[in-house]
Amino acid sequence: MDCLMPAEAQFVRCAWARDPLSIGYHDAEWGVPQHDDRILFEFLVLEGAQAGLSWSTILNKRAAYRRAFDRFDPRKVARYDDARVARLLADEGIVRNRLKIRSAVQNARAFLEVQREFGTFDRYIWEFTGGRPLRNKWRRLDQVPARTEISDALSRDLGKRGFTFVGSTICYAFMQATGMVNDHLVQCFRYRQLC
Repeated sequence: MDCLMPAEAQFVRCAWARDPLSIGYHDAEWGVPQHDDRILFEFLVLEGAQAGLSWSTILNKRAAYRRAFDRFDPRKVARYDDARVARLLADEGIVRNRLKIRSAVQNARAFLEVQREFGTFDRYIWEFTGGRPLRNKWRRLDQVPARTEISDALSRDLGKRGFTFVGSTICYAFMQATGMVNDHLVQCFRYRQLC
């Protein structure tokens, strides 16, 4: 019952979705529960790349990231050597930050270890929310937290497993992007659709 919203709000979006690219992302992807390991790896890399930048910067570079990182196949990315990293550093389509690029390679290796241990990264990551999306009831953007106790725990555990660029704020953004948490504002038309 708490997923119902007034009829006049049915086309209201979260205020951060302002331009065509962010609107498309908001309407089709953000907050949709993801269980495909490749997609989960993609968001892990992209959220790490976004650190210190705007999400719109990363959205604008997403196609280049997919090309540059072999469509986010963690097996391929885990094998990147220094020569491949050097080519990525010269790729104007992505964020050319050595630490972030090396982090993507390291995280691919750690990702494969998690898959070996749990069968899938999906099985591992969703344990942090009890296997289902957490649904918040925010009415204003300023109510949405940058981190939570769960993102703190996820960050600590990923760090112990060898992942980098996985601070609590990055982990919470990952959780929002992959639908582990529904942080659409209650008046947003997507809030009810994702209940």
